[in-house]
Amino acid sequence: MNNIKYYNDSLAYDFEMFMPKQNKNAEQQNNIVVMPKAARKTKARRKAAARRLSPAVSVILATIVALSAVCANLAIRLKINEVKAEINDVKSAIAELDSEKTVLEVELERRISYANLEVEAMQLGMKKPDKDDVTYIKVNDSNACKIADGTLLKAE
Repeated sequence: MNNIKYYNDSLAYDFEMFMPKQNKNAEQQNNIVVMPKAARKTKARRKAAARRLSPAVSVILATIVALSAVCANLAIRLKINEVKAEINDVKSAIAELDSEKTVLEVELERRISYANLEVEAMQLGMKKPDKDDVTYIKVNDSNACKIADGTLLKAE
């Protein structure tokens, strides 16, 4: 029955309800109505399902992706370990150079110590000055002196 008719018309005028029923075999055989949009959607779904990968291919692709991720992780870790080894080598070289610097500073301090200077001076024939070795010069009040070449210097 067409229910839309009841919304538009009055029931009092619907005489088709009292008419004898006709044989609708032709209509009953072809009672499936195909909506155009629905047909397009189902075709699209079928095409998408045909384009989808089979489960075996999906598993293989997932395995390849996982293995590539593991390999990339290993490669990164190897590179990190190489860089850390280089850093440790440089640190050990720095520590070695620091210890060599300390040794050289101690050697320098030992060589320039006052006791060593005094010993070296004694070996060269030097000695500490005595009172006899000091000559005092008395200068007059004019703050002037005469140099060996005969010139006179005055302080101003």
